[in-house]
Amino acid sequence: MRPKSLDLLQGTLDLLILKTLALGPMHGWGISQRIQQTSNDVLRVNQGSLYPALQRLETAGWIDAEWGASDNNRQAKFYRLTKTGQKQLRDEQAAWERMTGAVARILAAGNEV
Repeated sequence: MRPKSLDLLQGTLDLLILKTLALGPMHGWGISQRIQQTSNDVLRVNQGSLYPALQRLETAGWIDAEWGASDNNRQAKFYRLTKTGQKQLRDEQAAWERMTGAVARILAAGNEV
């Protein structure tokens, strides 16, 4: 049985997009596919969440975008991480690790009882 795909919280989606773009420039569909593949199909990003997130990150100055040709020679907007985005990724990744570590400690504490 395949695990159910999970909805992403807004901040989590931003972090995953920034991390994905740290690998290099990608168009929206590629970002979505990379997240899905890397998570072994557990995380799926729908287009209704992805493109507003990309716009939000671009407005914040964390990513830049430019038009180019995709693998199938169609026009696509390619996104890349900016220097500010690299710093934001480091900050958000550290915050995520602190939060997940705290949650893990709380869950583990229930096993000691």
